Amino acid sequence: MSDGSISQDEIDALLAGVDMGGMGAAQSAPSSAMSDAQQGAVKTFISGNIPGLKSNLDSMTGSSVEIGSPSVEIMKRDGFLRKIPEMVVGTVIDFSAALPPDHLFVLAPEFAQKIVSLVNNEANAELDDMSLSVISETISQHVGIELTALEKAGFKGVANNPAESVHVPKAMIRFPQQDFAVITYPVSLDGTAFSLWEIVQLQAATEIAGAFGAKQEPAGSAMDPMAMMGGGMNMNGMNMGGGMNSGAMGAGMGQMGGMNMGQMGGMGQMGGMNMGGMGQMGGMNMGQMGGGMGQVMGMNPNVQSVQFPSLQLGNMSMEQGNIGLIMDVYMEMTVELGRTRKVIKEILGMGEGTIIELDKLAGEPVDILVNHKPIAKGEVVVIDENFGVRVTEILSPVERVSDM
Repeated sequence: MSDGSISQDEIDALLAGVDMGGMGAAQSAPSSAMSDAQQGAVKTFISGNIPGLKSNLDSMTGSSVEIGSPSVEIMKRDGFLRKIPEMVVGTVIDFSAALPPDHLFVLAPEFAQKIVSLVNNEANAELDDMSLSVISETISQHVGIELTALEKAGFKGVANNPAESVHVPKAMIRFPQQDFAVITYPVSLDGTAFSLWEIVQLQAATEIAGAFGAKQEPAGSAMDPMAMMGGGMNMNGMNMGGGMNSGAMGAGMGQMGGMNMGQMGGMGQMGGMNMGGMGQMGGMNMGQMGGGMGQVMGMNPNVQSVQFPSLQLGNMSMEQGNIGLIMDVYMEMTVELGRTRKVIKEILGMGEGTIIELDKLAGEPVDILVNHKPIAKGEVVVIDENFGVRVTEILSPVERVSDM
């Protein structure tokens, strides 16, 4: 019998919105797709950048690196969350120009730890802020190679924001809201197999595919109405396979070989053939199809405005029900005095007495973070010889989302 507690997997699933029973498999299936030609073009772009990625990893780690053939697939957030481990290292490095912004990389913690251990020449390196900066630098170098390739392919002014890496539960990674392309790199580092996942918006992947040779299919080619009128339709007297005499079919089709398609409201002429008054189909009068569609088979259409149900109360009750299950879960709260960025050479040159200048002014409020995400600001106080922080400002939801 259950003691009423929930596992860490269930907590992560609740936060991620993943159905633990598998009932949400249909919702996690992507609603969009890329053609074989488009996927092949994206692979051409990715494969051209693999030698640069291999070279960077070789030089940084000093170890043997092999990268296999990448795969490309379209996924939704829930489907991808089922694919990756519970804890991940995520690096957000959004495009800032020429392409839709969402762009990130995901690694298993073991992969990130392996890279950092080899770069720093230490066994089992911890994934602290310094280690995460190594991952950010690794990803930044690879994205620099990608931007060069995109520039050559015709994306003028393409650029990216600085990389930011975090080590968090997978549900806390910011993924695109709609379908996105997942590029999987099979990587062998120092004899151990890992996966590196790159994620871009579907629109960005489609634009990249077009730049690398994939032609987009003509819109509506599968449902061309004039193509569908062939076959069983004899347009002499407008006999349409079974005696359908067509008439006034709407406005603005111009001329088609000089036939008069009488009362077709501006359809012009179509070879002298009178196609009169919307005709008949097996003896049925189908009314007029011009202007606002008129009448179909003698029936007046009943047009009403769409009524959407209110979702606010349902969402609130679901959110409150879910959050109640995790009220006893511990989360890490930290107070950040400030930040700075330094190259590895400067970090290695630090010693006792080194002064590190931060990006905060003296007296400026410090940041209060929960699981490395800012939620408030405060001022430092001393309580019985212990440091503390007094909350002076709660960040708005907009500010919190913009910092994620």
